[in-house]
Amino acid sequence: MVLRTFGWSFGVTAAGLACAAIFWGWEAFVLVAILSILEISLSFDNAVVNAGVLKKMNAFWQKIFLTIGILIAVFGMRLVFPVVIVAITAKVGPIEAVELAMDDPDQYEQLVTDAHPSIAAFGGMFLLMIFLEFLFDEREHKWIPFIEKPLSRVGRIDAISVCIALIVLLTTAMTIATSAIQHGGAHVDKSGTVMSAGIAGLITYLIVGGLSGHFEDKLEEEEEREHEAEEAAKRSGQQPSAVGLAGKAAFFMFLYLEVLDASFSFDGVIGAFAITNHIFWMALGLGIGAMYVRSLTVYLVRQGTLDDYVYLEHGAHYAIGALATILLITIKWHIHEVITGLIGVALIAASFYSSLRRNRRIAAEGGGGDDGDDEPAEKELPSRV
Repeated sequence: MVLRTFGWSFGVTAAGLACAAIFWGWEAFVLVAILSILEISLSFDNAVVNAGVLKKMNAFWQKIFLTIGILIAVFGMRLVFPVVIVAITAKVGPIEAVELAMDDPDQYEQLVTDAHPSIAAFGGMFLLMIFLEFLFDEREHKWIPFIEKPLSRVGRIDAISVCIALIVLLTTAMTIATSAIQHGGAHVDKSGTVMSAGIAGLITYLIVGGLSGHFEDKLEEEEEREHEAEEAAKRSGQQPSAVGLAGKAAFFMFLYLEVLDASFSFDGVIGAFAITNHIFWMALGLGIGAMYVRSLTVYLVRQGTLDDYVYLEHGAHYAIGALATILLITIKWHIHEVITGLIGVALIAASFYSSLRRNRRIAAEGGGGDDGDDEPAEKELPSRV
């Protein structure tokens, strides 16, 4: 099971490290390995969140996620994305941007760094919306009840997530962005840039997430019929078939996953410049890490890990909220990538431990009920406020 799921990741790792050693020497080999570990540590929460979405899709779209999706993730975000940033910032063509990266890597790195406020605002707002939508949703299981119970009631107010996100964006633009430090130590007003990029991130989430939700809702009746057919198959002794989302719903889910992955990769791409400014070493290292994140996502789905450890999604979404906050803070202040990675890993580890304790309590009680920390979801109101 492990070899089948992670086989491509192992193969890409071997090929990538071999290429680094052959073409650029042992220094490149070591730095590519470090970048791979950095990407995996920063994106573990991404794998957990992706698994929550991917498990709704059928086998065909899961394969698309692992094939076409990984090409987009590796070549699109880890190689093309930094080049596009430089091309836009420096107002040059893509070919000139690549030549700049090869001939003057320090200037290339500086141009990417100058574009960081826009990147951080876009990615931060997209991730913040994911966190807020999760936090305000009424869920059966509550990891931190004294926080999640009252917020789930507040979530009944229409567009509360959007309102709070806009308040956060406005506050960031009026405080942090107005004194963002540009190269040379000068303070530059980036409030307009941050506002524009943040609103773009918010709109992107609303469009992609809204379309995914729209088509998913349209298939609810079909899924209910499939569920009834599965139950009938079980009663008759037949093996039910797991279909999952397909068609337009699966396509927009796939698109949502790609935008989500792009938002998660922002900190990895920017953080990679702290290790090297060689674009091909960055692409190799971050690409290898992205492969493991994809494989881990599929592994979590196939093993049913999220169903067995019910608080994992909570920990991952809290890590997303932390990452969104960090991205916005880094518009002005630098936060080391190790801190970012450790916060995410710590939150997920804590949620895993809580899930394990919950499972042990249920087993000790005979497996007949849920634990005392989980309270049944409240009855849905007839309409939103």
